[in-house]
Amino acid sequence: MAVEVRAALVIIGNEVLSGRTQDANLQFIALGLAEVGVRLKEVRVIPDEQSVIIDTVNLLRRQFDYVFTTGGIGPTHDDITSESIAKAFDVPLLRDPRAVERLLRQIKPENLNEARLRMANIPQGADLIDNPVSHAPGFRLGNVFVMAGVPRIMQAMFDGIKGDLRGGARLLAVEVTIAGGEGVIADGLGALQRQNADVEIGSYPFNRDGGYGTVIVVRGRDGGQVAQTAQAVGHLAKACGLAATGQDQAPK
Repeated sequence: MAVEVRAALVIIGNEVLSGRTQDANLQFIALGLAEVGVRLKEVRVIPDEQSVIIDTVNLLRRQFDYVFTTGGIGPTHDDITSESIAKAFDVPLLRDPRAVERLLRQIKPENLNEARLRMANIPQGADLIDNPVSHAPGFRLGNVFVMAGVPRIMQAMFDGIKGDLRGGARLLAVEVTIAGGEGVIADGLGALQRQNADVEIGSYPFNRDGGYGTVIVVRGRDGGQVAQTAQAVGHLAKACGLAATGQDQAPK
């Protein structure tokens, strides 16, 4: 059986918790990880509090193959992620000449004040993560990847590291769309799930143009089992008097 490679995401920022900023990074990271065979299994949103960041990162980095953080590596007083990660790993936070050089690609020397130089403070032993947008780097320490919270910058950082991640078998999926509510087939879906423990069966109802329907998503690593289970979902829907489409498509 293929080994599952598991990841966690930590979204850091009081502005997200307050509702002032809507996180736009979760979906991008989850989809990108899935492309390389890494399962995002847990997501936490935490405040800009050093003790919380330290405790959260230390807990998750021991439980998961990869941990990704977003937010808190800018130039202002509340950007405390880098310092917190250094303390989580019990290493000093140092002014990194490599990071300074990258900042100088974007900022004139006379404008590189102490606040901006804070973005060049990197935990000792960390590898830098390129930032082709504004050049202030993220970094990797152990299995923890620290990235910016600004979506455009985070996406550029993530795209730069995605190819280096060592994933497991990709998760394949088939979507079956049913012309009816999920309550009609809920019992049957539960039975199918018990009979097919190696696949995941998710049910997602929708309302379009005044009509109700349900998308059933079958996920797994074995394409044959995914396809067979999707066909069983289609048969179940038809047995309940509901039209079903998509059950004959190849897993993707």
